[in-house]
Amino acid sequence: MACVVFLPLIIVGYLLAMISAKASGIYTSYRVGENGKLFKIYKLRSMYVGTEDLNTLTTSNDPRITKIGRWLRKFKIDELPQLWNVLKGNMSLVGPRPDVKGYADELKGEDRIILTVKPGITGLATIMFKNEEDMLAQQEDPYKYNRNVIWPKKVQLNKKYVRNYSFKLDILILLRTFFSKVE
Repeated sequence: MACVVFLPLIIVGYLLAMISAKASGIYTSYRVGENGKLFKIYKLRSMYVGTEDLNTLTTSNDPRITKIGRWLRKFKIDELPQLWNVLKGNMSLVGPRPDVKGYADELKGEDRIILTVKPGITGLATIMFKNEEDMLAQQEDPYKYNRNVIWPKKVQLNKKYVRNYSFKLDILILLRTFFSKVE
């Protein structure tokens, strides 16, 4: 249902991304999913070709982001193709965001509980850090701030989600996500 509702927006976003980046409007990358299994994630391209994998950290003033990409990212439209990942069964609407291999490898001991569920398009950490790129852009050392502040808090929130998972919690997270985008 969500795919049908958002399909026109995905198509427009795809065309704009394609024109802006002068390449395919879809960007794919491998992420770590349920039980540590790698899967291909789909996004609308928001960066210039060949620059996406130079850095795993993105700030709002990142020169790799295209003009259209800034707009797509601001409204999280670049994430909509992940509905295809949900249909394929390697993601769910709600859950911990899937990390790139380097970050997922940092999960040790009890933190690895995060990998026991399907990753989601949105979650508790997504809501809390909806302006993460802006937060990082304001830091003298974005990598240090991410490592010492954002990453540990995301891990804590993701563990909280896994331990307290319920249909009701998922509905609350979806509503909160929607209304935070409308603000």
